[in-house]
Amino acid sequence: MNAPLKMHKRAARFAALGAALAVAAAIVPAATAFATNDGSHPGPAKPTVVLVHGAWADGSSWAGVVTRLQHDGYTVDVPPNPLGGVAEDSAYLASYLKTVPGPVVLVGHSYGGFAITNAATGDANVKALVYVDAYLPAQGETLNGLTAQFPGSQVAPAALNFVPEPGGVNDVYIKPADFRAILANDLPAAQAAELAATQRPIAASALNELSGTPAWSTIPSWDVIGTDDHALPAAAQEFMAHRAGSTVTKIDASHLSMLSHPKQVTAVIEDAARHTS
Repeated sequence: MNAPLKMHKRAARFAALGAALAVAAAIVPAATAFATNDGSHPGPAKPTVVLVHGAWADGSSWAGVVTRLQHDGYTVDVPPNPLGGVAEDSAYLASYLKTVPGPVVLVGHSYGGFAITNAATGDANVKALVYVDAYLPAQGETLNGLTAQFPGSQVAPAALNFVPEPGGVNDVYIKPADFRAILANDLPAAQAAELAATQRPIAASALNELSGTPAWSTIPSWDVIGTDDHALPAAAQEFMAHRAGSTVTKIDASHLSMLSHPKQVTAVIEDAARHTS
């Protein structure tokens, strides 16, 4: 067979292969939209999980939870909580949520519960709220008021370090010597010391700032309660969860249960996510 004829047949084979691939490309996406490899129908796309940290912390406090959620196929966002006050932090989070497409599971730890409770109000994309050792405030309630409502909190003025800023705004830290006993009593001492050294302060004004209309009155909620919480007593968490009609999971954990028990916390978040469809 001469060279021109060989080239002609090779070109014909490539043209046929290209046509077949083009047909396959048109058919396969349509087929996978209706069935998986085993012939079953796939579920809806998973919601985005947005994790909001609390006071005296940052986004790294969610690291163990993020790893597990991403492994299970979830898109996870961990926006910074400014810790400047209830109105300021909630407004920032509400603006952030507007950039997230599709359904959202919104998760808050500790003071982050104030932020999610206010930011999600009126947001149709937020399908579930998850509170982790967190505040579920009703309208007009404050951080200090809820903390003191039941006995047992070790967050007392003597354990706080108030640092003045120009303009009269105070930043509030947990004193490093008290950090582990209050927030991290089930974590190793070395880890607690690192968390104490890297903590982010909250504005003093946030402690007595009134909460607004609660999103949990219209959005289903889940609540993880650490029964050995020395910052926000378990009794206070149970009171708020009952009032909100939350699905409650209790674990033997400190205020930082997402660090000491990330597997259990992740399981609750994923349970909430499964109820968004």
